[in-house]
Amino acid sequence: MSPLLKRANEAGIEALQKRSHPWEIVTDDWFTPGETLRSLFARIIQADKDSIALIPSVSYGIAVAAKNIALRADQNIVLLDQQYPSNVYAWRELAHETKSKIITVTKRDDESWTDAILKHITVDTGLVAIPNCHWTDGSLIDLEVISKRTKAVNAKLVIDASQSLGAYPLNIQKIQPDFLVTVGYKWLMGPYGLGYLYAAPEYCRSGKPLEHSWLNKKDSENFTRLVDYQDEYKTGARRFDAGEFPNFNNIAMAIAALTQILDWGVENIQETLTVLTKKIESKALQKGLRVPPASMRANHLIGISFPFEQIPALSKRMADHKVYVSFRGEKIRVAPHLYNDEQDVERLFEAIG
Repeated sequence: MSPLLKRANEAGIEALQKRSHPWEIVTDDWFTPGETLRSLFARIIQADKDSIALIPSVSYGIAVAAKNIALRADQNIVLLDQQYPSNVYAWRELAHETKSKIITVTKRDDESWTDAILKHITVDTGLVAIPNCHWTDGSLIDLEVISKRTKAVNAKLVIDASQSLGAYPLNIQKIQPDFLVTVGYKWLMGPYGLGYLYAAPEYCRSGKPLEHSWLNKKDSENFTRLVDYQDEYKTGARRFDAGEFPNFNNIAMAIAALTQILDWGVENIQETLTVLTKKIESKALQKGLRVPPASMRANHLIGISFPFEQIPALSKRMADHKVYVSFRGEKIRVAPHLYNDEQDVERLFEAIG
């Protein structure tokens, strides 16, 4: 969870103050900020804003995808070993309902996730549901390569980009997944409780939403005619917007956050963080510790492996030194950002000891 940008914090306070005077909220406030946010996110993934829905969480977005993907009993679903659970539980449920099979991909230490996944995508694959990089250590997956193989066997592709989007460049036109979902509070530096969903064109035309909110229906801007019930949805992925998506506070903070990220440039963020993760890699190797090599990872996130029995003591040492990292399985996951510098890397390794 990233700290809030100062400008996002200020936007949230301003929105909260306006919310305390509801008579000042006009019809445009329900829709225009959401369209602004949709456009900003679309720029980050290089997509059309009509393909973007505003959702509260990854699990919500994955549930939307699961509702719109049909599988047969003779097909399988490809997932990663130790994949983040929000992109697992819905597929376990779908596999149970359809009698399809889940294939959990593991890999050797000298093998990339991309190569390991490719070996399991066959003519029996109905769905590949993966991240852009593994959440425990930043190990990278080449989504363009996976997408080509997935399309070659007529399977569906669903991506959880929460661990990379905002710090690692992604071009939706080159990958063309069926669905992509992400939280907004990690590398997108926004509030908790607001995320994003991309849906491919066919789902924007005829996909089934998870819920039936009045906000998603055609002409819902006309508050005086809301009881003239509509069967037709708003255009594009708006049919998948969550109920109460205009959440005035969250939208304002997210707009501030995505505006700043676009001002910095995702490519520039990745390049800057590469300097820090390369230094972390170098110092870890000097101590005889294992990290994913640069050729196999995204450069905004790196995992340092330790024997599991050492993790509790390491966690206490980090807390004592006021060094804030995450512990995931047998790894210390280090996720620097632009507020970090090389002195912070030195402090990290002083705490490791």
